[in-house]
Amino acid sequence: MKLDAKIKLLVIFLVLAGSIYIMMTKSPKLGLDLQGGVSITLKVDIDKVIKDQYLNVAKDIEKKFKENNIELLSSKSENDSLKIVLLDPTKIDKAKEILKKEFPQLTVESSEDTLTVKFTDWELNRIKTQTMKQAVETLRNRIDQFGTLSANIAQKGKDRVLVEIPGVIDLERAKAIIGKTAQLELKEVVDSAYSKEELLKKYPNGIPEDLELLEGQEEIVNGQSVKEWFLVKKTPVITGAMLKDARTALDQGGNPAVNFELTSEGAEIFGEATQKMIGKRLAIVLDGKVMSAPVIRSRITSSGQITGRFTTEEANDLAVVLRAGALPAPVSIVEESVIGPTLGKESIDKTLMAGIVSFTLVGLFMIYRYALSGFIAVIALIFNLMLLWVTMLLFDITLTLPGIAGIILNIGMGVDGNVVIFERIKEELHKGKTLRVALEEGFKRGFRAVFDSHITVIIAALALLEFGNAPLKGFAATLSLGTFINLFTAVFLTKMMLDFTIGGRKYFKYAI
Repeated sequence: MKLDAKIKLLVIFLVLAGSIYIMMTKSPKLGLDLQGGVSITLKVDIDKVIKDQYLNVAKDIEKKFKENNIELLSSKSENDSLKIVLLDPTKIDKAKEILKKEFPQLTVESSEDTLTVKFTDWELNRIKTQTMKQAVETLRNRIDQFGTLSANIAQKGKDRVLVEIPGVIDLERAKAIIGKTAQLELKEVVDSAYSKEELLKKYPNGIPEDLELLEGQEEIVNGQSVKEWFLVKKTPVITGAMLKDARTALDQGGNPAVNFELTSEGAEIFGEATQKMIGKRLAIVLDGKVMSAPVIRSRITSSGQITGRFTTEEANDLAVVLRAGALPAPVSIVEESVIGPTLGKESIDKTLMAGIVSFTLVGLFMIYRYALSGFIAVIALIFNLMLLWVTMLLFDITLTLPGIAGIILNIGMGVDGNVVIFERIKEELHKGKTLRVALEEGFKRGFRAVFDSHITVIIAALALLEFGNAPLKGFAATLSLGTFINLFTAVFLTKMMLDFTIGGRKYFKYAI
């Protein structure tokens, strides 16, 4: 045996051994349509984000005006603009100049003592794009920490996010994790009472602008269910943005709680604030609701605890969403569904049957049409499917129903290259050339046509992979991978097996 043939045999042996090892040690990732799971579509409240952005920019404008001795009578944020009323109307031109110079992201209109500012189209587009990107990333982090790595999370339209979690059928728990905004804030408590009316009575002229009223959790006191109301400072001491870690723990009463740890920057700020707040209460606020309000007994730096009437599962889920970070805006669930595993099993059975039938028919046709050469093509096809499966395992590609359709289509394409080459070989034999010469010429001429046809399919599949939705991506992934592998099996592997089979023969059976 020649050295070149030995090297080829060694390559095939190594690929075969490696493939068998990978198939025995790795399991495929099944998509939502095959193993069942939860599908949820969320709508992101982008208008709320824009309104908040106007509030933030209002603070910056007020600060900048104050530095230039311009007093404001009022500043009001609306959904699509910010209205600023000046105390002295004669300073409106100076105010406009400051806005144009210091805030290029805004457009300005004026009338007498009022300035109406709006974000430019470019800025609005940036805010919307960034919000959706952050929402998708936060949801992905939450679900990854939930332990489900094969989930599909993608933006759907301008303000929606599609979340598909294979293998999870507890819809309520999935909604609790996905839909929670998880905005954590630690705020200084100014006053509190076990009745909202009782608390408001203390402020007959209204609540000061820098304070806000928040409700606490229901608790049992002397056998009765009561709820404490809190008056807290609007500006938080720290927020969840300074959170480094969150873990499930037990509080002093042995109940589930969540311990959190702050970043070094957060710890420094928290330490200074709590030093000044010794003896006061600190409200731990989650999504606008006070979870607990302990009294600060000493300076606290890097850690704290969130207590409440949590079950162990709720405490675990809260730790997950806190670690993953808060969503950039409130979200609402607009569509939800649970796909049962039974439906997935039926899908697998039907598609497997379709695959077996198509493989059998294609194999029988090849053997009938090309005799022993056709049998060799069938072996190459088996090798093709095995390599495709192993590649999917190696790259952790999720197998979906459209993906199986791509594999079945690949069965037909798998022998297409061999058909083209075999026909070229027959043409050379009809011209009276020897078997060895016809074989070499057939592969040489056929390769160009095979290569061109496969490249066009790969281009189309890659376009689907880039621009298609989740089901199309599954189809495109198996089709593009299978087509790449076809080039290897239809040309390299089939040629090598034919070379070994022919050996020194002068005649070889090709069906006419």
